[in-house]
Amino acid sequence: MPERQRRSIGRARLVLAATAAAVLAAGVYVTQKGQGNGAASAACAAARPLAASLDPLVKGEVAAFQVAEAPADLSGLAFTDAEGEPMTLAAFRGKVALVNLWATWCAPCRREMPALDRLAGALGGDDFSVVPVSIDIGERQKPEAFLKQIGVEHLPLYTDRTTEIFESLKSRGLAIGLPVTLLLDRNGCALGHINGPAEWDSEDGKRLIEAALERPANG
Repeated sequence: MPERQRRSIGRARLVLAATAAAVLAAGVYVTQKGQGNGAASAACAAARPLAASLDPLVKGEVAAFQVAEAPADLSGLAFTDAEGEPMTLAAFRGKVALVNLWATWCAPCRREMPALDRLAGALGGDDFSVVPVSIDIGERQKPEAFLKQIGVEHLPLYTDRTTEIFESLKSRGLAIGLPVTLLLDRNGCALGHINGPAEWDSEDGKRLIEAALERPANG
């Protein structure tokens, strides 16, 4: 085969390979966008004004709170309940929920847990729930023993030994490490989040949550 013909075939193969790579990349991008924050944000568009109204309250003990510019629907995130049965965050629709991912090996999580327990005691009820989910990968006896050790009175033991709930939040850009805490409105839309611990039962923390409580479902 002449050298010129070989070069022509080689260039054609390179063009085909580059085209295939571009199509594959575009396909992956579209798939990820469809499953990520873009699709979820559209379902939670009504939550944007409420999320924006929280911005003046982001200070003091909750200064690290990041208000959601495009609230995402997190109601489908799954874990197991206190009896070990499967459930999702959709179970808390109609309530404002403070969802906290933690683990017994996470020192900041352990320090934060008493504040979450006090918050649940102060504000928990028909309108508000603290939803702590342990992502310890071992048996549930370990996080259960820890909660008993620190004298938790108001928090249930929710678990996700698969850690998929954390990975889902990480893929959305909402989680970096532990603890991570998210404030959800009554429709399961994330109003904002904090990576790292916070004194949630402080006046700053309570004001943030009470502001979210003022808005009814679908309001």
